[in-house]
Amino acid sequence: MRSAECRSVRTASDSDWVLLLLSEPGAVATGFLASLGERTSVATARGSDKSHMKIVIPGGTGQVGTVLARAFHADGHEVVVLGRSPEKQIWRTAKWDGKSLGDWAAEIDGSDVVINLAGRSVNCRYNDENRRQMMDSRVDSTRVVGEAIARAAYPPKVWLQASTATIYAHRFDAANDDVTGIIGGHEDDAPDTWNFSIDVATAWEKAVNDAVTPKTRKVLMRSAMTMSPDRGGIFDVMLSLVRKGLGGTAASGKQYISWIHDQDFIRSVYWLIEHEELSGPINLSSPNPLPNREFMRIFREAAGARFGLPAMEWQLAIGAFFMQTETELILKSRRVVPKLLTDSGFEFEFPDWSDACRDLYSRWREMNG
Repeated sequence: MRSAECRSVRTASDSDWVLLLLSEPGAVATGFLASLGERTSVATARGSDKSHMKIVIPGGTGQVGTVLARAFHADGHEVVVLGRSPEKQIWRTAKWDGKSLGDWAAEIDGSDVVINLAGRSVNCRYNDENRRQMMDSRVDSTRVVGEAIARAAYPPKVWLQASTATIYAHRFDAANDDVTGIIGGHEDDAPDTWNFSIDVATAWEKAVNDAVTPKTRKVLMRSAMTMSPDRGGIFDVMLSLVRKGLGGTAASGKQYISWIHDQDFIRSVYWLIEHEELSGPINLSSPNPLPNREFMRIFREAAGARFGLPAMEWQLAIGAFFMQTETELILKSRRVVPKLLTDSGFEFEFPDWSDACRDLYSRWREMNG
């Protein structure tokens, strides 16, 4: 099995976040498989007795699922992706509706790992219908995954469930870790749309906790924005803005951006699979979130951009309206850091945004000529 100490993958950001511009949702996002080279294979480096696993990825037809499937498949694992309309891939796929048991449940019986990524995109206007879909798609899919695991004669050892760092409070004073962090929803300055996001996140996690799976360890991945150089990901979109001179400060620029480098994200996923002592909510985020103003300054420097036009809050509101999204994705301060992950011994290869951004930009240029 691939070890967190090795670096043979790169990940891709989820397509849900393509228009999120200058901040991150919390939902989990990742990059794509890197070229091999000086980076060694984990299975070779560790000699793990878990060198072959069956990994089932419900809701894995998007960028995040495709990247994980590609990485796992390259390491010799058996991969099955569940989707509503899955396309043909080099790994196996199966159809499901994300809310009811069916033939797909047989794939979970006898599997080693389940990674549920299902959930409607939050990159939309929060009208009544979209709110219903955002909530139901997460709760229903999580519930039925739990049912499939509970009914399995040979249930998986671990269930990694996508969650979101947006579950934490909007704050500037201190960071939210996964031990002492404050769950949001009660901030005086938080609008209704922000509170709704908290409602979705808490209901999502409750569905996992309500599932009775005594033989399966459950991990809630509270992921920050995952940066990778693949086309269409959040780094690519933000870089496009930066190169056009639009990568300036958003509003006050004081709101924090939490992020994680793609290789650290994929390494942390493997770490969670390997480390049986870890369960419950786990923050997947760099230990060094930055205020928007500083984050974008470093971004511009790495990309060689001479200037970046700032955007006032009212301008962001107009832009969000026409782009059919919400300003929460830009204005909420997500100051999220890991604790349980690092306390267990995980070490980040890219803990600082300056080094991470330079690496990502260099790789982006290699990919795009």
